[in-house]
Amino acid sequence: MEYLLLVAGFIILIYSGKYLVKGSVSLAHRFKVSKLLIGLTVVAFGTSSPELFVSVMAAIDNHPDISVGNVIGSNIINIALVLAITAMIYPIPVRRSSIKYDWPVMMLASMLFYFFIQNGYLQFVEGLIFLILLCIYIIFSYNYSRKNYNPLEDVEEVHFSAAVSLLMIALSSAGLALGSNLLVKDAVIIARNLNINERIISITLIAFGTSVPELVASVIAAFKKEMDISIGNIIGSNIFNLLCVLGITSIIKKIEIPSMTKDFDVFWMLGIALLLFLFILPLKGGRLNRLKGFLLFAAYCIYVYLLFIMI
Repeated sequence: MEYLLLVAGFIILIYSGKYLVKGSVSLAHRFKVSKLLIGLTVVAFGTSSPELFVSVMAAIDNHPDISVGNVIGSNIINIALVLAITAMIYPIPVRRSSIKYDWPVMMLASMLFYFFIQNGYLQFVEGLIFLILLCIYIIFSYNYSRKNYNPLEDVEEVHFSAAVSLLMIALSSAGLALGSNLLVKDAVIIARNLNINERIISITLIAFGTSVPELVASVIAAFKKEMDISIGNIIGSNIFNLLCVLGITSIIKKIEIPSMTKDFDVFWMLGIALLLFLFILPLKGGRLNRLKGFLLFAAYCIYVYLLFIMI
C-alpha cells in the first residue's frame, strides 16, 4: 500500500506543479508583474508549503532532526539536484537582478541561520526576525519588479482571468501539499522498514519529497523555456524555506538543533550556495549551462555519500 500511495503522491505533484506554473505566468501578466517576481513569491511559497507542513508537524511532535534537516536538505537539493537537473535539460540564462539582489538575500538568510543556531536552538525572537526580513524582501522585490516591468517580455497569450489564475494557484498549492504529504509519509514508512535513521531520512528522503514540487515546477518551466520561473523558483524557495518555514516553525515552538546539523550539514548548505554564485557569474550574460549543472549534481552525490559513511 505504501508504494501505491507513493506513486499517487508523485502524480498529484506533477499535475499540481504544471498548473501552478500556468496560473503564475498568467497572474504575472494580468497584474503587470514580471515572471521573475512571481517565481520568487507565489510559486516559491506554493512549492515551499510541503516544507512548512513537515517542519511544523515535526517540531510539534519533538522531531528536531526532521524539522531542521528537512529545510537544510531541501535547500541543498533545490540547488544541487533540482537546479542541476533543470540546467542539464536546458541551459538557464541568469538575470543580473538574481546575482545582485536575490542570491545575496538567500546567502544572508543562510548565514543568519548559521549564526542563530550556534547556541543549539532556534527560538521565538529569531523566528520573528526571519519573518520580518521576509516581509522586507517581498516588498523590495515587488517594488523592483514593478519599476522594471517590460510588457514586451510577456509575449505569450494569456488564457485565464485573474480570478481563475488565483484559483489555479490556490488549488495547485493545496495539491502540492497533499502530494508531498503522501510522498513523505510513505517514504518514511518504507525507509524505517529498511532501518535508516531519522536524520538520514529527514535530510535525504523527506527533503527530496518536499523538494519534488520545485523539481516538477522547474522542469516543466524548463521544457516551456519559462526560465525566469525556474531559477526564480529555486532561489525564492530557499529564501522562503529559511525565513518563512523556519521562522514560523520556531515561533510556534523552540527548535533544538542537532549537533551534526550544526557541525556538518549547514556548511554544505553554505558551500553549495557559494558554488551556485560562482556558476552564475558574470553579472552580465551569465548562464547556468549543462556542465555546471552536472558539477552541481556531482557535488550533491558526494554529500549524500558522506552522509551515509558518517552514520
